[in-house]
Amino acid sequence: MRDICLTLPTNRECADTITAVGAEAAHAARRSDVRVHLLVLDSADPDARTRHAAAAAALPVVDGLVVHHLDEETQRAFLREVIERSGADGPDRLLDLMLPDAVSYGACTNRAFLLAAALGCASVHRRDSDSRYQWHDGAPVFPVDHELATLGLKAADAAAAVTEHTLAPEHVDKPVVLVGGSFVGELSVDLGEIRELDPEAYHDVVALWAPTGAGEQEKRDLVAESFTGGGTDPFTADRTVLDLPDIWHIDMCNIGLDHTVYERVPLPPATDTIGSDYFLHHLVRDATLPGVTHNRHIVNYYTPERRTGPGFTAYQLRYAKFLLSMLYLHPVYAELEAAGGALLDEQHHLRPGAVADAARRSAATDRAENHRRLAELDRCYRRLGGKYAEFADHLAPLRARLLDRAQSDIEDFALLIDAWGPLVRASKATPADRLPR
Repeated sequence: MRDICLTLPTNRECADTITAVGAEAAHAARRSDVRVHLLVLDSADPDARTRHAAAAAALPVVDGLVVHHLDEETQRAFLREVIERSGADGPDRLLDLMLPDAVSYGACTNRAFLLAAALGCASVHRRDSDSRYQWHDGAPVFPVDHELATLGLKAADAAAAVTEHTLAPEHVDKPVVLVGGSFVGELSVDLGEIRELDPEAYHDVVALWAPTGAGEQEKRDLVAESFTGGGTDPFTADRTVLDLPDIWHIDMCNIGLDHTVYERVPLPPATDTIGSDYFLHHLVRDATLPGVTHNRHIVNYYTPERRTGPGFTAYQLRYAKFLLSMLYLHPVYAELEAAGGALLDEQHHLRPGAVADAARRSAATDRAENHRRLAELDRCYRRLGGKYAEFADHLAPLRARLLDRAQSDIEDFALLIDAWGPLVRASKATPADRLPR
């Protein structure tokens, strides 16, 4: 029996989602020869954590299902022990990168990766707090079935479990390391209101994440493809494709990753940055590792606080930082794509050093394009008026600090990659009776 980790990181009230993901975990334990560790990483406020604990405790007892509900204090204690055991330099800095005071989509998932290593898991399967499952023929449509059917298998062996096999012959001896689907419903990034108010402003705001020097057609294609996921059509029948993964149609609310990926390279730990948890999508594809893309899409929705008051300001700031992060990530992606299969060793394992070196080189990128991005974002938001113009006023005095943070974020990523191997080994060395529940 292999162990897997189904994880739900959250910083908001989501007791209903815990119940739903718990049902998926129980389904996997009943239907497959796996022990499922349901890992809820809870950074919500105390009242929400109490409701989350009650929801976790109320999950049915199922053979092969182990529930771990960890608040930040418990996570921090685990991380301190692992960092100390690893012997890595700068332990305080590493703790900040793993568990920062601010929201970090990459850091919360990195914590799941280390805990999964400590639990002896072969894979991590991530869901999000603002998601629900589709239903078909009276039952929820669980992505975990496809993840368990192929993840970790040699691609040649996984071919029998998919509906379409388009992988080039030179890759069939490599393992399937990523299985994922997307979402249906609202845009994955909360810009739908801008699209309704002013489609031209929406185009300009979304096009800002294009690579430096992108042409107009490239930008139009990018805008058309961005943040739309699996569209709006409901699930009716399975479609699974074995190939290099279609990263445009795989989202972090609906993904399974093999341990051979996340135990070698972490996610960027940038704070307040939308999209910082998508790096491994690019790395897997660029390294020519196989994946399976399926259509068991999760239903995406938004919690109201993103659209008014402080919640709106915080979310739009995370989008601005996402745009600035692209100055450094696009050159890394270009290097990874050019390297291709050279990113793998003889066992088809990723070479972390090549990724860290690319991140360090990108930190020297000229900032002119980011100055332009901020100026264009300011223009678009002032054109929209209302709360968007108010946000532009809020953003203006933060520009210099945000430019510095975008550069330091990629430097921090290189630092974390360097320390990641020792952190994973230290996690695996954690005595079983010391693991948090």
